[in-house]
Amino acid sequence: MTTLTNRQVRLAKRPVGTPGRECWSFTHEPVVQPEDGGVLVKILALSLDPAMRGWMNEGKSYIPPVGIGEVMRAGGVGTVVASNNPAFAVGDTVNAGLGVQEYCLIPAAELKASGIFKIDLRVGSATQWLNVLGMPGMTGYFGLMDVGMPQPGETVVVSGAAGAVGQTVGQMAKIKGCRVVGIAGGAAKCDWVVKELGFDACIDYKAGPGAVRAGLKEHAPKGVDIYFDNVGGEILDDVLAKINRKARIIICGAISQYNNTAAVQGPKNYLSLLVNRARMEGIVVFDYADRYHLAVAEMAGYLKDGRMKSKEDVVKGLDTFPETLLKLFNGENFGKLVLQVAESE
Repeated sequence: MTTLTNRQVRLAKRPVGTPGRECWSFTHEPVVQPEDGGVLVKILALSLDPAMRGWMNEGKSYIPPVGIGEVMRAGGVGTVVASNNPAFAVGDTVNAGLGVQEYCLIPAAELKASGIFKIDLRVGSATQWLNVLGMPGMTGYFGLMDVGMPQPGETVVVSGAAGAVGQTVGQMAKIKGCRVVGIAGGAAKCDWVVKELGFDACIDYKAGPGAVRAGLKEHAPKGVDIYFDNVGGEILDDVLAKINRKARIIICGAISQYNNTAAVQGPKNYLSLLVNRARMEGIVVFDYADRYHLAVAEMAGYLKDGRMKSKEDVVKGLDTFPETLLKLFNGENFGKLVLQVAESE
C-alpha cells in the first residue's frame, strides 16, 4: 500500500456565490494499511448532490460544515482493498461517505459515522446504488411516502423532475396511483420524464415567463395535493398558489437559491398554507437511516420488474470535480450526477 498515492480534493476556501476552482486544493498522500477494525476502500464512483453546496458554508445546519483543508464530503461506492475488520472482506463492494478522493481509509471508530454497508451489484449497478438505491432514492422515497403520504388519485407535482430525487419521487407516485406532473428545464428532459418515466405531464420552466403558472393551470386543473420541492424560489410560489385543502409540501432543497449572495428568498405565497389548512415539512434523509433497507428492497423490486428506471449522468475523472459539480446548479446534468473515479475491476 505504501507504493500507492491517494489524490484528494480539499475545501480551500468558503465560496461566495458559485464555487469556482479556486475553492479547491488538490493534494496527495501515501495510502496506508488500516489498523485493527478499519477498512481501506478504493473509490469507484462518487455521488454529486446539491446538498454539497450547503456543506461548504459555515454555520449551523443538520450536519457540520466541511472544514477548511478537509477532504470534501461525498457519498460513494467503492471496493474494499484492505481490511482488518471481519465484517468486510477484500473485494466487497460498499457504499459509504467516502469523500472526494481516490482511496478512503475508514478507522474502526468512524465506521458507523461513515454509514458503510455492503452492496449487491446483482440488485443494481454501482451508479444505481448512488441513485435510486442510494441517498437520492432514499430521500425521494421517504420524503414522498412518510411526509407526502400519497393517496390514489391525488395530484403530485415534483420540481427537478429529471434529477436524482425527482425521478424517484415521480415514479413512486405513479406506482402508488397518483397523477404526476413534473417540472424540469428543457424540452429533452420533459420528454424523457413523460415518455420514459411515465409522468402524466411535465412543465418546462425554461419555456418563458409564466411557463410554470400556465403549465400548472393546464396539467393540474384540480389543484395540487402534494408538492415535492427541490428548487425553491419562484416555482415554489407558483405551486403554493395552486395547492388544495390539506395539501402536503415537502421541502427537500432549494437549488435555485444555493449560490445567491443575497439572503435566501422565502415563499411569498405562504399564507396559502393557512387558507388551505396545508402543511410544509422538511426532509433530511439521514433521519431514516435505520429504514433504508426497507426502501431499497421495495425499489429494487420495481427496478427488476421494470416499473422504475434509473438514469445517471456519469462524468469521468477526479480532476474534473470543480466543473462537474457546477453542472448541478446550471441545470446541465441529465439524471443523477455521478463522478467516476476509477474503472470497476
